[in-house]
Amino acid sequence: MSIETPANTDMEKLVSLCRRRGFIFPSSEIYGGLSSCWDYGPLGVELKRNIKNAWWREMVQKRDDVVGIDSSILMHPRTWQASGHLEGFSDPLAECKGCHRRWRTDQLAGEECPECGGELTEPQMFNLMFKTFMGPVEDASSIVYLRPETAQGIFVNFQNVVTTTRKKLPFGIAQIGKSFRNEITTGNFIFRSREFEQMEIEYFVKPGTDKGWFDYWLRECYGWYQKMGIREKNLRLRQHMKHELAHYALDCYDIDYLFPMGWSELEGIANRGNFDITQHASYSGKSLSYWDEESKEQITPYVIEPSAGVDRALLAFLCDAYAEEPDKDETRVILHLHRELAPVKTAVLPLSKKEPVAKKAEEVYSELRQHWVTGYDEAQSIGRRYRRQDEIGTPFCVTIDFQTLDDNQVTVRERDSMNQIRVPIKSLRETLSAKLDGEDFFVLPAGGQIWKQEN
Repeated sequence: MSIETPANTDMEKLVSLCRRRGFIFPSSEIYGGLSSCWDYGPLGVELKRNIKNAWWREMVQKRDDVVGIDSSILMHPRTWQASGHLEGFSDPLAECKGCHRRWRTDQLAGEECPECGGELTEPQMFNLMFKTFMGPVEDASSIVYLRPETAQGIFVNFQNVVTTTRKKLPFGIAQIGKSFRNEITTGNFIFRSREFEQMEIEYFVKPGTDKGWFDYWLRECYGWYQKMGIREKNLRLRQHMKHELAHYALDCYDIDYLFPMGWSELEGIANRGNFDITQHASYSGKSLSYWDEESKEQITPYVIEPSAGVDRALLAFLCDAYAEEPDKDETRVILHLHRELAPVKTAVLPLSKKEPVAKKAEEVYSELRQHWVTGYDEAQSIGRRYRRQDEIGTPFCVTIDFQTLDDNQVTVRERDSMNQIRVPIKSLRETLSAKLDGEDFFVLPAGGQIWKQEN
């Protein structure tokens, strides 16, 4: 079985697959689309939900030191004064005098327009926050901003969480939610867009213990991507140079992934020190200190922040899973997605559209979809149907044939190996559940048998 590396994965092929099979569509496509905005289709929304659920299960549910919140997208404007976003959340912008395209000058290789070679204007700082107005009057007093990150919603709720959960340091607050940045330069499909979703943790620790916890979260976050199926050779850690560090950061690493366009950031882990808690206490006039029972004193916690992008993670999982294999005179396209992430867990494929095979297939389909997202496909040859499920990453296909009517058994086919087993219908749900949890494919229920062994 030959799997291409992401560096050789053709982004155009991936975009085509996503659009053709219903993972991702251009936003407002009937009106010509909207630059760098994307809609997730029936398969994309399932994949995205599975990524978020897997992250939440690992980072929150399985732990006793992390809790979750869901803060508002619109926040008090002073939030962004305290965080520094109003003054410092800017990029240098230059406009081409010829074609009038705008560029971030810190990302240009030369001093000419990359599009037409024209002369560029002098750079000006451009704030990346989307501004709007709250209420019926559009004046300075009603200005609010779409949040550019989810982190600040966690910081302003620090005291609420401490009071209601009675958590002791160290502990974390997690959040998954939408953020908005009016990026000057977007592109590479969903890698950089103006509306995106984040998975973030702010982990509060005692000063002096921050270095150890920073190293701990580096390992945890890096390991999660490997656990979810990304190959280690396509991941790396990159420490920020001093000139790259945000003004508040004591240290920061990126988890980079080898995307088709090269190594790019997948997640950032930062030691934010006590900057955010201190700033919000100062601007709000409210105490955000923490009473430490051990030392019998008020302390200002330090913060370790793992910050991941859902959309970037989704793109990385797709890139890493995409593969092409020779299949007689054709090419078999497969998404080797981790079973926990696969948008469709199983598909029911009847060998005939006619009764009574179709009726039996519908009964099996009705039962399975109570437990998992399940597909049903009765069009064209069984080989074609297998291939359609392979290219959306469905781990298992269940075939109902004429023999099923006699022995009440079905054939289960595994995506990656194409091996097949035959199991009784009464054991099907338990069998699929065990396989989705990682059980060896050839561990059989009572009455089961190996049907086809490719390798």
